[in-house]
Amino acid sequence: MIKSMTGFGRSTLSKEGREYQIEIKSVNHRYNDVNIKMPRSISYLEEVVKKCITSKIKRGKVDVFITFENNSETGKQIKINKELAKLYINNLKELAKEEKILSNIEVTDISKFPDVLNVKNVTEDQTIEEELVDVVNEAVDSLYSMRKIEGEKISEDLLNRINNVETKILEISKLSTRLIEEYVVKLEERIKELLKTTNVEIDKNRLAQEVVIYADKCSVEEEITRLKSHVDQFRKMLSTDSAIGKKLDFIIQEMNRETNTIGSKSNNLEITNRVIDIKTELEDIREQIQNIE
Repeated sequence: MIKSMTGFGRSTLSKEGREYQIEIKSVNHRYNDVNIKMPRSISYLEEVVKKCITSKIKRGKVDVFITFENNSETGKQIKINKELAKLYINNLKELAKEEKILSNIEVTDISKFPDVLNVKNVTEDQTIEEELVDVVNEAVDSLYSMRKIEGEKISEDLLNRINNVETKILEISKLSTRLIEEYVVKLEERIKELLKTTNVEIDKNRLAQEVVIYADKCSVEEEITRLKSHVDQFRKMLSTDSAIGKKLDFIIQEMNRETNTIGSKSNNLEITNRVIDIKTELEDIREQIQNIE
């Protein structure tokens, strides 16, 4: 079943003090364009996130927003920069001596100075990656489901429209066959009129040749055969589960080309009206196809 390129997915995870929130939205695009915004602390996992998305989303402009907070005590380590702390103490004592003030220095005061205390996460990378992949996949599944539901609605509309196109093609086929018969009748009538005013003998072979020339000139059977083939291909593609937007667009271009040829060959108002109907439907189909993955 075809899928739309428009959708939204969201997922959250809270585990042992680690908070994840993922939002994914996608819109129409010619290619597969994935943009990810995520915290600096886990930016090293950007390619992992991208692979999760592109494994299921084949086409569209996809924007991914990731927020992450790590309040977990697991894997955290406090490190004191003792050398820097000693520098602070020595410089403060020296300042106190020069200015003749009390050097009442508390260890808590020193800990507040920049870069004296550092909190680092250690041996936690693998856990964060696994959790992030899970929550991203959940959001992608939500997005995929929405795109699939919308794709089903688009598919129904496209099937109705391509059925209308097929109906008009069959009508043109019948009308084009009748054109030859009408031409023969008109030609015979003209000959009878001529025979009333002249004694010239009509060459039957020449008459038959004129009919053949006219038939060849206005025949649209080849175009109709190709249009029918394109209609069959179109229907088959709608039932596939792969990204077919570009292929369907190509088929519609080919159908437009064949329809234009029929229009240029036709000198019949009824056929011309049906050509206009087909082109109108094809244009609507083409617009819908721009929403398909």
